[in-house]
Amino acid sequence: MSLARIPASRRLPDEERRAHILECAERAFVRYGFHAATMTQVADEAGMSAGNLYRYFPSKEAIVEGLCLADQTQRSESFAALEGAPDLRAAMRAALKQHVLGCAKAKAQMIVEIWAESGRNPRVAEFTRQLDRDVIVGLADLFDLAKSRGVAPASVDSRFAARLLYSLVAGLFKRIALEPDFDVDAESAMALGVFEALFAGVLTSGAEI
Repeated sequence: MSLARIPASRRLPDEERRAHILECAERAFVRYGFHAATMTQVADEAGMSAGNLYRYFPSKEAIVEGLCLADQTQRSESFAALEGAPDLRAAMRAALKQHVLGCAKAKAQMIVEIWAESGRNPRVAEFTRQLDRDVIVGLADLFDLAKSRGVAPASVDSRFAARLLYSLVAGLFKRIALEPDFDVDAESAMALGVFEALFAGVLTSGAEI
């Protein structure tokens, strides 16, 4: 999950204020933990009164929904850019390096905080599960496109490849967030090796148990 930032020149005043609140909420969630953070602390981070904050977001759940919608917009734009890339395999590899392996620790911590809250809060779980589904579908579509362009073998199971890649990404976010000695170089070699094996059709789903 990452915040899509609309250029200030294209924002209406209320949109700009909402984007500012979401950015500040991310910082508050990392500092205090999502479950423990209060709307007052989010308001303080945003430099406004709690009453003014409630005009834009009536609850923490509404803030999460705003973050998810922003992420959905950014993800749609990113996937569209990948689909239009002349070298889809190279573009997907670069995106993995930039957006996952290059993820800032604070961003990964915010993602993990919201995942943890989804285990306690059904409404937050609904938002995050929809994001999960959308990402997996989008990745499967990219693998289908790669096969149609001849840059991945027809034998690749697109749905399996998407699920495996998503599970890898989720694990990397967790490790970036929580491991103080996370070795980006070593884990990059592992992650990119898995990516290349998926594209080559070397990794396949096992027999059902």
